[in-house]
Amino acid sequence: MSRERKHLLIHPRDELLATMQRIYSYRMTTTSGGNLSIRDADDSLWITPARIDKGALQRDDIVRVLPDGNVEGRHRPSSEFPFHQAIYRARPELKAIVHAHPVALVACSISRKTPDTRLFHQARHVCGDVGFAPYALPGSQQLAENIAATFAQGYDCVILENHGVVVGGQDLTEAFQRFETLEFTAQILIGASALGEIQTLTDGQLELSKRQARPFPEFTPADPTSREKELRTQLRDFMRRGYQQRLFISTAGSFSARLSDDAFLITPYQRDRHRIDLDDLVLIDQGRREVGKHPSRSTAMHRAIYAAHPDVAAIVTAYPPNATAFCVTTAELPTRTIPESYLFLRDVPRLPFELPFGDGTELARRITPEQPIALLANDGVLVCGKSVLDAFDRLEVLETTAEALLQSRPLGPLVPMSDAVIEELRQAFGIL
Repeated sequence: MSRERKHLLIHPRDELLATMQRIYSYRMTTTSGGNLSIRDADDSLWITPARIDKGALQRDDIVRVLPDGNVEGRHRPSSEFPFHQAIYRARPELKAIVHAHPVALVACSISRKTPDTRLFHQARHVCGDVGFAPYALPGSQQLAENIAATFAQGYDCVILENHGVVVGGQDLTEAFQRFETLEFTAQILIGASALGEIQTLTDGQLELSKRQARPFPEFTPADPTSREKELRTQLRDFMRRGYQQRLFISTAGSFSARLSDDAFLITPYQRDRHRIDLDDLVLIDQGRREVGKHPSRSTAMHRAIYAAHPDVAAIVTAYPPNATAFCVTTAELPTRTIPESYLFLRDVPRLPFELPFGDGTELARRITPEQPIALLANDGVLVCGKSVLDAFDRLEVLETTAEALLQSRPLGPLVPMSDAVIEELRQAFGIL
């Protein structure tokens, strides 16, 4: 059964419940804030209820509003039901709406700013341009008209002045992914604003990012070995852990692990990172892809790195918010802060935006045992390791180091470890 078919079989109550649990668990809304809806095939609206604890929501709490206005359920629909209804009228192709109050987007709303999605090609692709709706009383007809008028201009993501954000999609998965990606983009912009001038992508760079990667021919693999099964389990578990820790978001990031000289497993293209399972991972062998599967667009780059560096056994490309803030400015990410940071990360170079979109050869040349990590300009971070655990550990250290660097700024100038301390570390740990 196709994933699309499986998705159609999920009841709106269950889909709304699961999505709200996800939003609430990652502190992207509060107990009393936010609401979600789905427009059914018969034009009924399934919507979260008014004044019900989002952290304890149950499937039977979901309300159904029939086309004639009658309500089915044990609660009243959300007080923001009027703007959900108005958006669906203005944009008939939309089938789901997410409204919430995530911190970074609220910061934008109270500053009357809209996040510039040209920060990353993935943000641009997922969210497009962002609209802005003027303030009106929550739950009022005026607010509904303000928001619907902005959606009618073609925006799928709209910042609400002094309120939060509303996002629409052709299904709830798409709406959630836009919502999460936009909040991530706002987080990066806020962090980067403390580092200096923010760099956005040019039209030419955005066009480059749209180019289709050369397709890998398919092959039917033999039955998996115990080693392949073990690596599939490791990749799945660390992807889920990384998502839980917000090192990945649902729409971006890839992880691979080497099986042999020219064979590796890699995460799939356009699959929710939170839900990746063992069978979703794609086997790449001698430039061929596992039949019926589509690997990450980073596959050619990963393959080039494995070919150039036999000691590399795992590779991560990700967008952890604090480290990625350094990727969109010209600020250096100094690692000579504490011993762990330097030992795990060494000195972190910045690589041009264009490198990951080639065949990976030049990028692989820039990665060395002395520099296993790189910032990719406006495209996240690249981390190499000697195992899946090693690569993930380095990714964690990179993000915590970047977060500490950003948090230290209000306290005063950074005081790095001295050259003598660095030399002592290099001697003690055998760093060439």
